[in-house]
Formats: sequence, structure tokens, C-alpha cells
Amino acid sequence: MIETKLPFDQQYVRSFSEGRGEPDWLLNVRLQALAQAEQLPLPKPDKTKIDRWNFTQFSAHLVESAPLSSLEELPEQVKVLIDIAEEQKNVYVQRDHTCAYVSLADELKEKGVIFTDLATAVREHSDLVQKYFMDGVKVNEHRLTALHAALVNGGVFVYVPKHVQIDVPLQAVYVHEKAEALFNHVIIVADVGSKVTYVENYISTCERSEAIVNIITEVFARDDAQVFFGAVDNLAKGTTVYVNRRGVTGRHARIEWALGLMNDGNTISENITRLIGDGSVGDTKTVVVSRGEQVQNFTTSVIHYGKHTEGYILKHGVVKDEATSIFNGIGKIEHGASKSNAEQESRVLMLSPKGRGDANPILLIDEDDVTAGHAASVGRVDPTQLYYLMSRGIPKTEAERLIIHGFLAPVVNEIPIERVKKQLIEVIERKVK
Repeated sequence: MIETKLPFDQQYVRSFSEGRGEPDWLLNVRLQALAQAEQLPLPKPDKTKIDRWNFTQFSAHLVESAPLSSLEELPEQVKVLIDIAEEQKNVYVQRDHTCAYVSLADELKEKGVIFTDLATAVREHSDLVQKYFMDGVKVNEHRLTALHAALVNGGVFVYVPKHVQIDVPLQAVYVHEKAEALFNHVIIVADVGSKVTYVENYISTCERSEAIVNIITEVFARDDAQVFFGAVDNLAKGTTVYVNRRGVTGRHARIEWALGLMNDGNTISENITRLIGDGSVGDTKTVVVSRGEQVQNFTTSVIHYGKHTEGYILKHGVVKDEATSIFNGIGKIEHGASKSNAEQESRVLMLSPKGRGDANPILLIDEDDVTAGHAASVGRVDPTQLYYLMSRGIPKTEAERLIIHGFLAPVVNEIPIERVKKQLIEVIERKVK
């Protein structure tokens, strides 16, 4: 079992927080969270043993990188994600723990939109950040949430004021270069009647990195607001990843997730949408490719509290080599959430006899007047589809490639930034090759 003694003490956390000029409320959250992290157990993902995974042992909590004077200074594999030629606005770039570049269009600034690194937001918009920080995800859920709250060292804060509708995506790129531990926190707040699209990339610039990445994202869609959240996670082999993306909806609000989870290391992913307001909608689409000997566990939940709520889960995964992937889909309708609808579909495509893929659809219904349904399958490439393509003169390898792309297309096509979509396709190509 991996040693669970935490690498940093209360004095370090106090010094770190004060050195960043953080307000007292955040220092107190950090100190209380660290004390809880020492006592709380690890999460217990279904069918996945993580007691030997390293989530806590690292020697350096912060790596300082120089800010960028121009996006041209980025590595090539990062530059392709951003439209540098057009001097793309509404972009945030983080190198390890450093805000290296941030840009927001003047017209959005004039409307009161906030899009900045979390450290700046904490200093300049303290009351607003305090309202939402660790509110969707609670500090005391387990050791990893508490450790995150204590040691958060990167991330972004987005706030869209009432009735402001942003037509162009906000883009964040998190470049992992040499950090031993990245505790990234993302908060997105869409106030009443607003609309925003946010797309993020996690990308490693090295082929292998023994590192810990602990990510928490909190998305709040107030009444009548709409949030589209897209992500492509592409962290290197050797990186142990815990990612928790959580959404909370108001009345008639909508949160849509399109997640391309392409990490090459062991990963736990939680994605939970809580439909609090009546008439709200949560729609989650996820694609995963697992390869090598990695172990991954993906849990997607939509929990219905409000009446007339709608929750949709679509998960498509590809498993090859000796990889193991567990796909848990949970649709839960609480008592009182009448007229609600919970639907989910999980499909796993096996490319190797040594791989393991589990699709576990779960419906938990505590209300009578609702509709719900689920579908799940684990299987190999459809021989009928393969035969049809090959009968048209397409070689077997190319036919399999086309089938895989068609299988993953429902999520890939949802990514709104063309360069990010292209990158996701290229990552899929490389991983299933």
C-alpha cells in the first residue's frame, strides 16, 4: 500500500497561501481541508482498487514558469490548439502552475465577464469566488477532495453576468511540463439567463511523467442559463489522475458536457450533474480510449431533484492491449422529482482479448411518475459492418479505423473548437493505431 502520510504540513500551507496574498477565508479552507485529508479515506470507485495508486507522495508543490510574451513561444503540439494567426481572443494558457497567457475580448470585459486565473480571481473577486469555491464539490467527500482544497495551485475562474450570452467559446489550455503535482480548480458560473461555452485541454509535453494530477471543476448554471463544457484530457503515461467535474443547475437551466478522456495513465473520473431546478437538463457525452496496461474508472451520474428534469448519459469507450476500463452510469431520480426522465447508454468496443471493459448502467428511482431507460453493451468490432466496408474494396485495417471513428463520433462532433476537435481525432488515431 502507498504511504498516506501527507507531504506538506499546516505551516507550509499557511506560508504558501500568505505568499500568494490570499484572503483569510481561503487560508482557513486550506488549513481545515488539510486536517481533514489526514483522516478521510480514499474514494472507493466500483471494481477498481486504488489503494496502491500514488495520490499523495510528491516533493515539489509548485513549479514557476515564465509568462509568455507571445503564443508563438508555445511548443508545437500546444500551438496547434490555438488559432495564433488570428490572434485568438478569449484564451487562457497555463504552464504547470503559472498563468502564462490570458486574453479576453474587450466587448466581453465591458459586459462584466470574468475569465482569469484562479489566483487573480481570489484576490480581485474574493467574495464571488468564496461563494462558489468547493460548493458543488464538498471538501469532506474523501481524502482527494480535501487534499485538493488544501493544495490547489492552478486553475481558472469564469463568471458570466445575468443575461449575457457569449457566442464564441472561451478556451483554456493547461500544459503539463514538469510539475510533480497539479491541483487545478476550475469554476464556471453562468448567472441568470446567460450562456457560455468553455473548452479546455490538458496536454503533456513529455511522453512519460511520474506525476499526480488532481482536478476539480465546478459548473453552476443559474436559472435559465446554458453552459456547454468541452474537454480533451491528454496527460502522459505515468501520470496518476483524479478528475471530478460537477455541475449544478437552476430552474430551466442546461449543462452539456462533451468529454474526450484520453489520458495514458491510471485515471479516476467522476462527472456528476445535479439537476436542482425544475425543468433543468443535464446532457453528458463521453469518449474514452484505454491502452497499454492502464487502469481507468469512469463514473457519470445525473441526479434529479427538480420536477420535469431531463438527464442524458452517453458513453463510448474503446479498450485495447491489456487495459482495464470501468464505465459506471448512474441515473438517480429523487423522491419529488416527478415527470422527470433519465436515459443512458454505455457502449464499449474491445480491440484486444486481454483488455477488460465493464459497462454498468444503474437506475435509482425514488419517484413513481417518471420515465427512465438504459442500454449497455461490450463487444468487438461488428463483423457485419466490417464485411460491408471490405466488400466495397476498403482494406480491413482502414475499415476498422472507420468503424472506430464512427463509434466515437457522437462526442467528437460535439467539440465546438475546430482545432481542438482535430486534436482529439489525432489522439484517437494514435491510440487505436
